[in-house]
Amino acid sequence: MQTAVANKSSAWNSNVLAGFCLAFILALYFISTAAPGTVLTNTKLQIFKTMFISIILEAMPFILIGVFISALLQVFVTDQMIKKMIPSHPLLGILTASIIGIIFPICECGMVPAIRKLMKKGMPLYVATTLILVGPILNPIVFWSTFIAFRSNPEIAYARMGLAFVVALVAGLIVYKFVNPDQLKEHAPVQQHKVKKTLKSVKGSSKAAHTHDHTHTHTHAHVHNQDHGHDQIRPNKVVEVMGHTVSEFFDMGKFLLFGALLVGLLQTFVSKDSLVALGHGQGSANVFMMGLGFILSLCSTSDAFVAQSFLTTFSKGSLIAFMVFGPMLNLKGLFMMSAVFKAKFVVILSVLVIVLVYAGTLLLEGFVLK
Repeated sequence: MQTAVANKSSAWNSNVLAGFCLAFILALYFISTAAPGTVLTNTKLQIFKTMFISIILEAMPFILIGVFISALLQVFVTDQMIKKMIPSHPLLGILTASIIGIIFPICECGMVPAIRKLMKKGMPLYVATTLILVGPILNPIVFWSTFIAFRSNPEIAYARMGLAFVVALVAGLIVYKFVNPDQLKEHAPVQQHKVKKTLKSVKGSSKAAHTHDHTHTHTHAHVHNQDHGHDQIRPNKVVEVMGHTVSEFFDMGKFLLFGALLVGLLQTFVSKDSLVALGHGQGSANVFMMGLGFILSLCSTSDAFVAQSFLTTFSKGSLIAFMVFGPMLNLKGLFMMSAVFKAKFVVILSVLVIVLVYAGTLLLEGFVLK
């Protein structure tokens, strides 16, 4: 199993290396044909650098928070605790997932690695689905940022929270009823095996020391082993948490980098005027803003301020579509989910989110946001 994982990781790394080499050759060709000094001052290059770096800087803190929480869950949360926390009734389980999202405000960047650990601990797929969708939106930080951005239209903030909850609820129930629960990819990163080997060697040396202690008198061994256990348990836990954190960070980080690269290219070579023109057709504004949310891949704590800048251009329903669809399904998040879930489930979840968000915003525009 470890050999297969290593081979798969090696093949993936080879493909990535080949892609970067090709891109580097193309970049060298472009530079060689340009006038000296014009490449570094090129406007499009400056836009690309700004977008790429801003996405990385915006998402990196939440990635770090997510992988650290993921490591804590792996080390300290047992399977029994997960089973006790999640009710067996699907509706109650989905409601519990919504409450978890409120208590633990994690951005969509950090939600994926945390969900993977929770599922390996025993969290059902439909509960994980609900948490992935509702967690990045239905939390105090996002509500507050949305309320501040639309202080003159507070109904938009409430509608955003309500639609996110309904979409996650319906999607969770559909997944429970119709989707096979075995959708988690069964692989671990190569770094994970190194961490486990290191931990085994540490535990092995601990056992050897423990055996040596028993060659002394019973009283002395008892006292010595108590002190030894007290000194050894906490460092082992810290090493294990740090090992899992580093492993998850490199496993998720490469998908963030690739997503940020694509978003930067799209932002650079597709003009904003062209994008805005697409959203003026009858019934297409919601679709356009959903697509914009997918492409921009903004963090759910900051996308409300971007949406607010379109308040005089697009309808309220399309702005809500942007703020609900983007955190639930975006470019960089799609790559992260593809690393955790099987491709078929990623497609099913994407279709569910597209249909439910679009239908929900149309209903909001027809009956609530008049």
